[in-house]
Amino acid sequence: MRQTRHQPLDSGGGRYANARGALCFPALKESLQAGYARQVNPSSVPFIPQIRLYQDWLRDSRGLSFDSYDALWRWSVTDLPAFWQSVWDFHDMHSPTPASTVVADVRMPGARWFPGAQVNYAREVLRHADAAHAAGMPAIISENELGEVRELSWPELRRQIASVALKLRELGVERGDRVAAYMPNVPETMVAFLACSSIGAIWSVCAPDMGTAAVVDRFRQIEPKVLIAVDGVHYGGRPLDRSGVVRELRAALPSVRKLVLLRTTFASESVACEADWISAAARDDAATEAFEPEWLPFDHPIWIVYSSGTTGLPKAIVHGQGGIVLNSRACGLHHDLGPSYSANNFGERFHWYSSTGWVMWNSQLAGLLFGTTICLFDGSPAGSKEKPDWGVLWRFAARHRVSFFGAGAAFYSGCMKAGVELSACGDLSRVRALGSTGSPLPEEVQRWGSAQVLAGGSPGVWWYNISGGTDFCGAFVGGNRELPEVPGQMQCRFLGASVEAWNESGRPVIGEVGELVCTQPIPSMPLFFWGDENNARYLSSYFDTYPGVWRHGDWIRIGQDGGCIIYGRSDATINRQGLRMGTSEIYSAVEGLPEVIDSMVVDLEYLGRESYMPLFVVLRPGVSFDDAMREKINSAIKTQLSPRFVPNDIFQVAEIPRTLSGKKQELPIKKLLLGQPIEKVVNREAMANPGSLDWYVDFARRYAQAHQPAA
Repeated sequence: MRQTRHQPLDSGGGRYANARGALCFPALKESLQAGYARQVNPSSVPFIPQIRLYQDWLRDSRGLSFDSYDALWRWSVTDLPAFWQSVWDFHDMHSPTPASTVVADVRMPGARWFPGAQVNYAREVLRHADAAHAAGMPAIISENELGEVRELSWPELRRQIASVALKLRELGVERGDRVAAYMPNVPETMVAFLACSSIGAIWSVCAPDMGTAAVVDRFRQIEPKVLIAVDGVHYGGRPLDRSGVVRELRAALPSVRKLVLLRTTFASESVACEADWISAAARDDAATEAFEPEWLPFDHPIWIVYSSGTTGLPKAIVHGQGGIVLNSRACGLHHDLGPSYSANNFGERFHWYSSTGWVMWNSQLAGLLFGTTICLFDGSPAGSKEKPDWGVLWRFAARHRVSFFGAGAAFYSGCMKAGVELSACGDLSRVRALGSTGSPLPEEVQRWGSAQVLAGGSPGVWWYNISGGTDFCGAFVGGNRELPEVPGQMQCRFLGASVEAWNESGRPVIGEVGELVCTQPIPSMPLFFWGDENNARYLSSYFDTYPGVWRHGDWIRIGQDGGCIIYGRSDATINRQGLRMGTSEIYSAVEGLPEVIDSMVVDLEYLGRESYMPLFVVLRPGVSFDDAMREKINSAIKTQLSPRFVPNDIFQVAEIPRTLSGKKQELPIKKLLLGQPIEKVVNREAMANPGSLDWYVDFARRYAQAHQPAA
């Protein structure tokens, strides 16, 4: 489709437009909607916190009152049936068949939620369509690097979902089949997911910035029947042809029977396909008018996401329809977003910058679950390499009058270092909340952001710092608008999330850094890993250290006041700007080079520090470790994985430290470089090559000296 710039706004369809906008999330109840909301002046919207509305509802409908948030949280993690039933009821969820109980088999893994109930994510989204459209609220506003703006109305969203769902059925997709998507952060991707959900297909998406090998490693595991792909993108100031990648993906995925292609002007050649996206989404007849999403069992798989471990292929994590909907509702109480058409959140607009390869894409999508107008930006948040520009997203937010602005912590740090002045980025007076996740947000960055947004015209800003994971597609700790804010920390543990910090003895501690664990099940925890025989990998990923207790792999400190600080990963997973990659995938790229014998990588992300990722390599005798060799290693990582995972530095070493069983000692070396003494992080007697440690001890000493704070 030929795109044009800045055409007049068309709230009735999917035309391109200059949009003026807003943001939102949870539920005010549908009694407050359309007609009354039209009369509300957006500047006088009260924005009563969603968590306060929920507590008022608990008092009035359940006779439950709590004198503190801590008391409310403790009730939510001790009386699981009462809490999760209240989330269902508060958000007025329905099922054509009753659940026999709220939770059966209260254990991890294996808890069964709402057995007998039926749901559908797409159905929950579309319940807002009539009221939101009557109030004049669009569903999606999107913009790309070329300045092309589109607005998708709620009726048009509903029609496109139906059209694509019917096309998928024509292509042979049945309930339980996998549909893989190689797509960017555009409205078409959200329509594709909702169409899959509506017919019970299982969705999985990878971003076009990922290398072919990394995408194949993910999709090949799940054997998709249909591939939905884009043939090109525009990122970092230049067009990027992806037609060759699409051909490679189809060749490498023998299970794919049909290709649905989103054509762009960025492709150098035409790719043959069974269905063109534009035609797939264009149907408008009695069948689309009559289409309704299927009712699905509560535990029917909704999507497969990927979170890499340190060995083997990426984990193909399967989540359930009901678990995702219900936990999104619970998280929404903290997000403090309401329907854009409600009196309480009238005109709100929600933006959280993300690629489709990050779980925050799913979080942005969840705005639709709550009747929210969501604002998508497809492109680089920092301009191009030739012309860095950290004001891109802020100007986007100003143009579309975003009220809730979210991004990775690394983005805010980048803005501060670049000296961005938000007062020069347009009218940011509508911004009332700033969201941050992906890595710890340093205190000084949060203070900078607050001052900048105030200078940009906002009357006040609330920081919504959260931490969770792809693993359960939610957050463990985050914000609560009714609690005091302390820069650099998260305000509380989430309702329903029985989070504790455990010391080395496996005991809960307060005021000390410990392992983040969750001692009670949450509905959105994985159903299983795809292809994981006897749940072996699932169990080893989260429950090997503490059987029956989820160990998340983060360091956390929980204060006496309930505030939380995440200090970074406690395992060896690489976390770059919120995107996680298993070290095994980096080793596959690096050690695939004939010059490299062995390698090891660690990520030294920790609170208050930038992510610093050194790569250690053992080269074949006679190979020169020069700039050309460094570039060859970096190029292999860029091509096979993503530019995000290029190391900060590469060091040639004589040996990679290994255990007696041959495992690389990633975590001990990470702890050593973070300042812990060698005798506390590794047992030399359990090593195959203990002499190799001397070089790393010396390197750690030199690294510490170079990074000492200025006196």
